[in-house]
Amino acid sequence: MCDVFSFCVGVAGGARGSVEVRFVSSAKGKGLFATQLIRKGETIFIERPLVASQFLWNALYRYRACDHCLRALEKAEENAQRLTGKPGQVLPHPELCSVRKDLHQNCPHCQVMYCSAECRLAAAEQYHQTLCPGPSQDDPRHPLNKLQEAWRSVHYPPETASIMLMARMVATVKQAKDKDYWVRLFSHFCSKTANEEEEIVHKLLGDKFKGQLELLRRLFTEALYEETLSQWFTPDGFRSLFALVGTNGQGIGTSQWVHACDALELKPRDREQLDTFIDQLYKDIEAATGEFLNCEGSGLFVLQSCCNHSCVPNAETSFPENNFLLHVTALEDIKPGEEICISYLDCCQRERSRHSRHKILRENYLFICSCPKCLAEADDPNVTSEEEEEEDEEEGEPEDAELGDEMTDV
Repeated sequence: MCDVFSFCVGVAGGARGSVEVRFVSSAKGKGLFATQLIRKGETIFIERPLVASQFLWNALYRYRACDHCLRALEKAEENAQRLTGKPGQVLPHPELCSVRKDLHQNCPHCQVMYCSAECRLAAAEQYHQTLCPGPSQDDPRHPLNKLQEAWRSVHYPPETASIMLMARMVATVKQAKDKDYWVRLFSHFCSKTANEEEEIVHKLLGDKFKGQLELLRRLFTEALYEETLSQWFTPDGFRSLFALVGTNGQGIGTSQWVHACDALELKPRDREQLDTFIDQLYKDIEAATGEFLNCEGSGLFVLQSCCNHSCVPNAETSFPENNFLLHVTALEDIKPGEEICISYLDCCQRERSRHSRHKILRENYLFICSCPKCLAEADDPNVTSEEEEEEDEEEGEPEDAELGDEMTDV
């Protein structure tokens, strides 16, 4: 049995002393429970992912981030200037964004960038020796580049997963001295039935998913085959690996300037001016660059994956350190023995009707929620309100396009 606390990097009192993983039911699987009183606002635990990766379209559209921890490699103002196409763009409160460019290092072989020597060495030790394309970084004929291009051709924005997360899983096992340890860690994540796995793959790849999945499997095998993981490269095993990443990948957002602005204590008029400025900035970026408003990726977190969903969560996830370190924070006092639940929905989605919430969760996570809020609304009509339908039409996107669990706003 693997230690699910091994990737926690610290909280007051230590995660091991404040929470424990228990079996809940055959429907829910595992859950995370408090073993002592956790106060509102307290950090329950901080966790680093087993693997993480920037989304491929996000990287293609020039969001510069550390290839290991996803820390932003440019200041918010530089980012805004490039993404708006306005070299003279100036941001208020530049002190809220600090980037130590003097610490940046690149791989001497393929030139991918890291925020520090520590990240470069950590990546090389865990997976990058296997994945480094060397001088073929920009060669479209390189097996990994062919795999990434195939992924981009079938998984369009808004992105919720990356084939490179799976590649780093394989590379990690390839380079590990104790391969069985890592295989056991990855097997810790929840599994689905064959039919459920097909639903998840369909969701990620669209109607022609079977042919696309086979193409990806062939390219994945050509680039990364590992005898220890031979099952992952079979049609059934690859589908299972795909579904694992699709359901357990936690969105990571690492551009924190806007959040830092939100936390400023300002006079009402100054707050209104700042909010108006930020709204216009996002419009300018969207007009110039499309839907890519933030630096985004995803990762696999062992302990966080044990947190079940509730439409009235008592905890939330965030990335306040501008890298892949995930913080889980209490939204209210949590008593000993109480389950710690996060929400897979964003704030707006949680305010929708029970029917709408269930539709989003069923389509993306394949379960029906039975949290206190859903049980209290069990007798409500099973229809989507006209107001919600109008909102969806105005936004021009399905109601499940963005999920709180899939992406932490940045």
